[in-house]
Amino acid sequence: MGDMCKLEKNSNYCEEKDRSRRRWWGIGTGFDMGVKIVVSDDKKEKSKICSSTNVGVGSSRSRMKMWILKAATTILLWTCVVNLTTYGDGWGPRVLKGWPSCFTQEASMDLKLSSSVSIPHPVVPPKRVYKNNGYLMVSCNGGLNQMRSAICDMVAIARYLNVTLIVPELDKTSFWNDPSEFEDIFDVDHFITSLRDEVRILKELPPRLKERVKQGRVHTMAPVSWSDISYYKNQILPLIQKYKIVHLNRTDARLANNGQPREVQKLRCRVNFNALRFTPQIEELGTRVVKLLRQNGPFLVLHLRYEMDMLAFSGCTQGCNSEEVVNLTRMRYDYPWWKDKDINSVSKRKFGLCPLTPEETTLALRALDIDPSYQIYIAAGEIYGGKRRMASFAEAYPKLVRKETLLNPEDLRFFQNHSSQMAALDYLVSLESDIFIPTYDGNMAKVVEGHRRHLGYKKTILLDRRLLVDLIDKLTVGSLSWDEFSAAVKETHAHRNGQPTKRSVIPDRPKEEDYFYSNPQECLQSNDLLSSM
Repeated sequence: MGDMCKLEKNSNYCEEKDRSRRRWWGIGTGFDMGVKIVVSDDKKEKSKICSSTNVGVGSSRSRMKMWILKAATTILLWTCVVNLTTYGDGWGPRVLKGWPSCFTQEASMDLKLSSSVSIPHPVVPPKRVYKNNGYLMVSCNGGLNQMRSAICDMVAIARYLNVTLIVPELDKTSFWNDPSEFEDIFDVDHFITSLRDEVRILKELPPRLKERVKQGRVHTMAPVSWSDISYYKNQILPLIQKYKIVHLNRTDARLANNGQPREVQKLRCRVNFNALRFTPQIEELGTRVVKLLRQNGPFLVLHLRYEMDMLAFSGCTQGCNSEEVVNLTRMRYDYPWWKDKDINSVSKRKFGLCPLTPEETTLALRALDIDPSYQIYIAAGEIYGGKRRMASFAEAYPKLVRKETLLNPEDLRFFQNHSSQMAALDYLVSLESDIFIPTYDGNMAKVVEGHRRHLGYKKTILLDRRLLVDLIDKLTVGSLSWDEFSAAVKETHAHRNGQPTKRSVIPDRPKEEDYFYSNPQECLQSNDLLSSM
């Protein structure tokens, strides 16, 4: 009797407990998520009794609910995958883009080919093993292409000295005031990986050496301009071995053009043409600009260096009104590191040391019979004097375009106020143009010229400014007819189109030599031709 009462009491307790549990967890109401109930030790015995009492009905019902829940979840997930795959090109996550759709013939073909087609992995060169002599930090100065050539030099120097190079710091204090870091312009991982068989490159110093820098225990200096590679072995390497870290704070034109070991010259080229790849965002936008231009036929890139900063720096004021001359002079005095202050613009122009004006450039292009139907892409900043100075050019060549006119403002939003990134876009378009014409021999003109030589001697017209201004002055006063002027211009530039040529060597005057990066002859396909010259 006592046992029966005890069993009945337990049964009532279990039923009440089961009802309470069902109400709490929603069992039987469509919300049973299979939650495991953990009971305390003093109730384990009661749980066992409850389980044995309800095993028949509860187990069958739970299995049915779990089956329904799994089926509904599977259908829901499959619907989401199909929808995301369908709209993946527009907004879906990147992992879904490129997935084959089960509902297209192309997808079926892709599935058949997937087993036979393999995606090649990028070839990563093996690491070069060497005894590390220390660490080299560098701070580049100037605009994009001035820094670009400096980076190439510093890699070659680091390799020659067997030191570890820290990813170069870019100039943020020059006229352009661009806050871009190395990785904002160049693909830093590609830069490091592609050169790992030559030199060890780190994104930053190891922690213990960072502390040395914070404490000022680092040797900072500017190396001597146009130095031979032996200068770095004899003068810089001992300093690195002594201080462990040397910081070179001015790196433009610090390695001589000529007389360097062939392996050094080759490495400078490898860095410039292969390792220094722009970021995917810049590359993609540059490709889009070129595609838009190609849709409308051939195009010429004109590097028209007639911006306010260039005129102020050079002191060239041809065609400017009195107010503009005053503004340019004031700007030159505002920048203390621009050494020349009192400049005779007339004299400088006469010797071909001024960028051509838009009006002079128009006459030169017409004399060279550049087709007026060509698109003219202006690779430059804002032209000083605006529409007034560009009026005659626009009349002669109406298909004037810039990246700002080809792209939507939204496309360039992330590049605004980053002059080096904007210059990188112009650089890419310049490489792909049918003709490239610079109006001044600045760093971009020189580096693009050399890169186009590397790409197969693509047509690059190098204007002889000294001769041109003399001919233009004669045309203006009437001492030359148009036909005479045009014939003289064509004759002068017949061999200034970027053809294979030897780089000039001027002993004791390296600044007057041909720049290495404008004609890296050691790396070009015309070595046999050059050796016979």
